[in-house]
Amino acid sequence: MKIGYFTERPVRYVPEEVILRNGGHFGVSNSYFDREKAADDYNYFIDENLYAEELGFDIIALNEHHGNPFCMGSVMNVEAAILARLSKKARILLIGNPLPVLKHPLRMAEELAEIDLISRGRLITGWVRGAGSEQFFNNANPAYNRELFEEAHDFIVQAWTRPGPWRYEGKHFHYRHVNPWALPYQKPHPPMWIPGVISPETVKWCAEHNYPYFGLGTSLGPTCDLWEYYADEAAKHGYQAGPENFGYVIPTFVAETEARAQELGKGFLFGGGQNSFARVEHTLPPGYNSQDAIRRMSKQPQGSWLGVSGDKLRGHSEEQKIDPEAVRARLEPGYKKAQHQLQLIIGTPKQVTSKLKSILSVLRPGAVVVFNVQGPVTNEDRQTSMRLIAQEVIPALREHAKANDLPDALEKPPGSVKLTSGTARIPVSDRGPLKELGLI
Repeated sequence: MKIGYFTERPVRYVPEEVILRNGGHFGVSNSYFDREKAADDYNYFIDENLYAEELGFDIIALNEHHGNPFCMGSVMNVEAAILARLSKKARILLIGNPLPVLKHPLRMAEELAEIDLISRGRLITGWVRGAGSEQFFNNANPAYNRELFEEAHDFIVQAWTRPGPWRYEGKHFHYRHVNPWALPYQKPHPPMWIPGVISPETVKWCAEHNYPYFGLGTSLGPTCDLWEYYADEAAKHGYQAGPENFGYVIPTFVAETEARAQELGKGFLFGGGQNSFARVEHTLPPGYNSQDAIRRMSKQPQGSWLGVSGDKLRGHSEEQKIDPEAVRARLEPGYKKAQHQLQLIIGTPKQVTSKLKSILSVLRPGAVVVFNVQGPVTNEDRQTSMRLIAQEVIPALREHAKANDLPDALEKPPGSVKLTSGTARIPVSDRGPLKELGLI
C-alpha cells in the first residue's frame, strides 16, 4: 500500500468573517490578497511537501482550484515541476488537472511530459472534471463538462503515444499539427489515478480504463456502493477489481494530546469548512451533474468535498448578515458527527491509527492519502501532525495493509487479475465493520 501526503495549501490570512459573509470561499474579493504573505506561503508549502518526502511518505499529492482562498494551488503543474526537481524519490500525484476548463489539451500533454522527465518517471497524473465553481471561473459550459473531460483525456493519451505529426479534428478540440517533441519518461505514459466525489459516471469510466478511482473523503457506506459498482463494471471488461483499483483521501490531524488535536482540528471548519467551498449556485451549476449523481449526493450524511452534501442540494447557505460566533457554534455538532462517521480523523497517534485501520478494513484501498488541516494553524503544528503520522501511524498502517493484502496500483497493475467467462467476481469492500462502528 502507498501512503501519501496532501494539503490544499490554504490561504491563512483572510479574516474568517469575510468568508462567512460571502457565503463561501469562492468569490471572496482578491482585494484581500497579500503578496508578501502569499510569497511566504507558496515557498513554505513547497518546503512542507519536501518535508513529507523526508518523513517517508510515498506520495506528495497536489491539486488546484481557481479563484478560491480555500486552496492556493491555482496552477499545480508549476508546483509539480518544482517538486519534480527538488524531491528525490516520492511519487508526485496530481489530483488532478481539470480537463474541461483548460481548453488546451496539447499544452497539458507537453507540461506533464516535462514534469515526468524532470522527475525521471515519478509523476502520477490525474484528471478531474473541476468543481462547479471552476466552470464559472473559466467560462466553461457545465453542460459539456463530461464530454470535454473525455475528449481531452483521449487526445492527451494519443499525443503521448501516437507518433507525429498528425491532424486532430474532434468535437471540441482541433489541431492542424500534433507532434509534441517532449514525451513522458514513463511508457506508454504516466499512471492515471482519478479522484471523485460520488459520481457513478466517473466510476464507470475508470473501470473501463483500468484506472484507480480515489474517493475524496466520501462517507463509507456510499463509498462501498461505488467500489462495488466499479467491480461490477470491471467484471464486464473481464477483470477482477482489487485494492489496486482504489484509493482514498481522508482529512487527518494529529497532536500529542486529544485536547490539542481537537482544538487545532477545528481548522477544518475555518470559514465554514468544506461545506462552504462555494455557494450553492456556484457548486452545482445546471447541467454539471447527472440526476443519478445528484441523488447519491443528496444521501451524503455529512459534507465531504467541495461543499457537496444533502444540505447543499437543499439550498442551505449562511445568511449574509451573520454572527461569526453563532455560525461556529452551529458547526460544532457537524465537527463531532464527521468524526463519528470517520470523515474527519482527529486525535492522538493511537486514536488516529485505530480509525484509519477501520477505514482500511472497510474500503480496502491500495493507497491512502492524508489531508492536512485547513485554517490558520501554525507551520509548527502542521509539521508536528505530519511527524507524528509518519513516525507513529504509518508503520502500523503498513503492517495492517500487509496483513490484509492491500497492494497498490504501482506494485500490482489494475486489470491484471483476469476473470474467465462465467466466473463471479468477489466483493471489493467489507461492510461488516460498519455495524461495529455504528455507521449502519
